[in-house]
Amino acid sequence: MTNTLFGFAKITPKSEHHADAQNAILAIVEETRAEPGCIQFTVLADSDQGHIFLYEEWQDEAALKEHHGKPYTKAVMDNYDNWLAEPLRFETMAKLI
Repeated sequence: MTNTLFGFAKITPKSEHHADAQNAILAIVEETRAEPGCIQFTVLADSDQGHIFLYEEWQDEAALKEHHGKPYTKAVMDNYDNWLAEPLRFETMAKLI
């Protein structure tokens, strides 16, 4: 087993805030990818339901925790209180082999 941590997020913005949420996430991609513990940070969207998805891969849980503490990450998360139609769904998984 490795320490690599995988994160999967499902973000469901209110229709009137979809562009705000998407643009906020896209604005932090470069900074996030430059973090020492970030292996992968990919933003995806479904074509018809209005969801935004994140696929993240981190060196370990400490790296993910550090990412969540960054001011740019916190700024996006703070806006979710007003922008989201349902709570953020974030799951982490560890690679077994």
